[in-house]
Amino acid sequence: MRRLTVFCSVLVFLDVTFYAAIAPLLPDYVSEFDLSKAEAGILSASYAAGTLLSSLPAGWVATRLGPRRTVVIGLLLLGAASVVFGSASDIGILDLARFCQGIAGALIWSGALVWLITSTAPERRGSVIGTALGTAVAGALIGPALGALAAESSTEIVFGSVSVFAVVLAVIAARLPESGAPEEQGLREVAATILSGPVIAATAFVAVPSLMFGATEVFVPLRIDELGGGHALIAGGFIAGASLEGLLSPLAGRYSDRVGRRIPYVTGMCICAAAMSIVAIAQVLGFLMAGLIATSLGAGLCFAPALTILSETADSSHLHQGYAAGLANMAWAAGQVIGGLVGAAAAGAAGYVPPSLAITALLLLTAAYAHRAMTRGGAVPVSA
Repeated sequence: MRRLTVFCSVLVFLDVTFYAAIAPLLPDYVSEFDLSKAEAGILSASYAAGTLLSSLPAGWVATRLGPRRTVVIGLLLLGAASVVFGSASDIGILDLARFCQGIAGALIWSGALVWLITSTAPERRGSVIGTALGTAVAGALIGPALGALAAESSTEIVFGSVSVFAVVLAVIAARLPESGAPEEQGLREVAATILSGPVIAATAFVAVPSLMFGATEVFVPLRIDELGGGHALIAGGFIAGASLEGLLSPLAGRYSDRVGRRIPYVTGMCICAAAMSIVAIAQVLGFLMAGLIATSLGAGLCFAPALTILSETADSSHLHQGYAAGLANMAWAAGQVIGGLVGAAAAGAAGYVPPSLAITALLLLTAAYAHRAMTRGGAVPVSA
């Protein structure tokens, strides 16, 4: 079990590394291709858009082919798309390559989560998910550094070299034992369960903090650039935040196994709301960087409980974990797309303050609903 946990953690680490690498590169692409804020949002959110559209299909693949084959397919696609991204000289090709990376990410996350969850006792699920998330967040730690390295040297060499690692992992995955026989659920039964109240609520608990991150991935790098910061400061801010989140996620997962999911989730969401308020009003670099790091503090507390809630709600609703993983991917990606695209468009039209405060309000409303909807000591949301 330890070996599988380490391997699946490495898988999600690689995926998140590629996702997070865009932050230091974004100002360069804005300058090189003369992008508007909305076009910058499209480039940033293309990865999440690919994940969004392929999340449930990836869950279906995991139920039909098993997590191991799902992971192998995702790794090979990620490696190929990253080579294209590193060598592209057209904004349309960049958007498309990042979109394909997002599809690969959905396959990798679905396969890895199903592999872990179906191999873990229910009472340790929060701990295992938190450990995987903590390692994945380390990808967010390395990603900006990778992007900064590519910006200062060569995107072709950096992304081409890392893609080799994806192929090596695919070979290793093919040699590991499967967690169980593939299963099949009727699509009508799956659709009815996904649209049930508890599953919708659990999915929203993942989507809302993801929306916050989608917005900050666009807002913060561009605002740092406007306030006079450079590649190093952008990368440093995201690295510091990711370090904090990576440390907190395993602790929050273990804590939620002991006391239930509600306390760490609601606390984390309230911290995220306060952080977005800081991002909204910051006029100096130090204040803005504090807001960025505070978003990671809140995320480190709420994401592991949120994913565990969704997994446990799937169990109680008799939904295959492949579809639960697909819903988790879809919730994350929907939040990223809405936060990146809508937030960037709103910022271009009205400035950064209105969309930042709107996200703050949404975070607080979700925290209030979660406090009411979750059972006091348990993890499964009850119907409103």
